[in-house]
Amino acid sequence: MSAPHPHVAVIADLVGSRTQPDRAAAQYNLVAALAQVNRSVDAVQPLAPTIGDECQGVYADVPSALRATLLLRLTLEDPLDCRFGVGLGTYRDVGRSDYGPMQDGPAWWAARDAIVETKARESRKHRSLRTWYVVSDDMLHGSQQFPEPAAINAYLLARDEIVSGMNARSRRLLLGLLDERTQVELAKIEDITQSAVSQNLQRSGAYAVLGGVSLLQKASQA
Repeated sequence: MSAPHPHVAVIADLVGSRTQPDRAAAQYNLVAALAQVNRSVDAVQPLAPTIGDECQGVYADVPSALRATLLLRLTLEDPLDCRFGVGLGTYRDVGRSDYGPMQDGPAWWAARDAIVETKARESRKHRSLRTWYVVSDDMLHGSQQFPEPAAINAYLLARDEIVSGMNARSRRLLLGLLDERTQVELAKIEDITQSAVSQNLQRSGAYAVLGGVSLLQKASQA
């Protein structure tokens, strides 16, 4: 077995997957969206389906993991959506299966705790929440530096509230901004005016989400 690695584990599952009228189409769309996200965000282990409606991946840092979760939500076709558990900690490779590497350790336990917390909060006051972040005990009791859970989860509560309130076009436009497309390019793709793009971005909160992504990345590089 390899030595432990401090990384960020991500567990994702489809929201309301059992109620989808065409589960095969939903799975196909999920696989296509995962491929697009994996092309956009560097990963230690790219997001991939495991069993049922669940997907897993590993990232080198928290900003990359959170960017991947955001991009997957924006890339999925409406009304599909995902929830996520993000866990920072160590893990070990313990073998391989038909689904890829078999891993175990605190990062995965933290990610599992995180997605359980996401589901619990969804059912109470935070119905728009789709992402939660947990730091494993081995990190809390070690000497490593890491993004504080309270600060990251405060950001996620606000981010997910904005994204959950977006319609399909607003999500596509935000995705375009994250891909560094200009408003003129987005207007041509959507077959609307540049002014309409600008108004949509202002109303939807896209710039707030974009600013949060940028600040989180800068904080990780400080």
